[in-house]
Amino acid sequence: MASIELKSVEKWYGEAQVIKGVDLDIEEGEFVIFVGPSGCGKSTLLRMIAGLEETSRGQIIIGGRDATAEPPARRGLAMVFQSYALYPHMSVRENMGFSLKAAGVPKEEMAAKVDEAARVLKLEALLDRRPKDLSGGQRQRVAIGRSIVRDPTAFLFDEPLSNLDAALRVEMRYEIAKLHQALKSTMIYVTHDQVEAMTLADRIVVLEAGRVSQVGSPRELYERPGNLFVAQFIGSPKMNVFPAATPGLRLPAPLPAEAEHFGIRPEHIAIGAAGSGEIDGTVDVMEYLGADTYVIVDCGEAGKLTVRAHGDTGLSPGQPCGLAFEPDQTHLFDAAGLALR
Repeated sequence: MASIELKSVEKWYGEAQVIKGVDLDIEEGEFVIFVGPSGCGKSTLLRMIAGLEETSRGQIIIGGRDATAEPPARRGLAMVFQSYALYPHMSVRENMGFSLKAAGVPKEEMAAKVDEAARVLKLEALLDRRPKDLSGGQRQRVAIGRSIVRDPTAFLFDEPLSNLDAALRVEMRYEIAKLHQALKSTMIYVTHDQVEAMTLADRIVVLEAGRVSQVGSPRELYERPGNLFVAQFIGSPKMNVFPAATPGLRLPAPLPAEAEHFGIRPEHIAIGAAGSGEIDGTVDVMEYLGADTYVIVDCGEAGKLTVRAHGDTGLSPGQPCGLAFEPDQTHLFDAAGLALR
């Protein structure tokens, strides 16, 4: 288990800069997740930490040691990829122990490490099977087990669940959360899935165009986004944002002069009769999901706002309505997209 520190890290491909001066401290035992849109640099940054990509400028400190120029094998890290990359002709036991065998670890020690990893991952009954006899979730657990037996200083996960179906993703999120609780190891995890980030992370690093946009706990990023990008990236459905000077917006107090954008999350809006609340609109689309219903309301110049309501709302498309905002749950952003409160 080790801390990881990035100091002004940059990555250049010729004249193109893809990582733009990232500074980040990851504590021992912390579970940190990199999120961001496609092309933001999250996988590139993870591969730089692993040593699979050269660091153009800056330093990568692992466990207090400058590892910037070290090859991957000397960094003591274990990486789990999207692809399971299991040897099809080997059993689960042989796949999990392969790296130890290659390193010359004695058979008794190797068997003990594989058995312990199998116990943690609940693979004991599968040790004699081959990969073709396993489900996708079981294969991913084997790939993780192959990393565990090496007793790494930290685990690096590069979108490990992206190849699984929805049900298996839920199952594997639980498995990875339990694994972190059991091992208490430092983990860095890359995903584009907000649910994975919100449910697994101690802290989330939101990347935008090669830069860190904000770092914080899931609750901090959701409740106190530092800028417009994070406000609309974190949360599903995303935060409703519209111009602060929208005609017809009825607010109890005037907004600060520098307020350019007004934000409110779907669950902080109540639907009432037309003329009530802060703004009027017309029900456009209803998305019934069982316990929740997402109501998309056309509010004219404010655009289409999404409201999260409970169950059957009794509303119908074309119906006029008023939207009331929870006063302590509104967000304001200036012209540069920075949060005002």
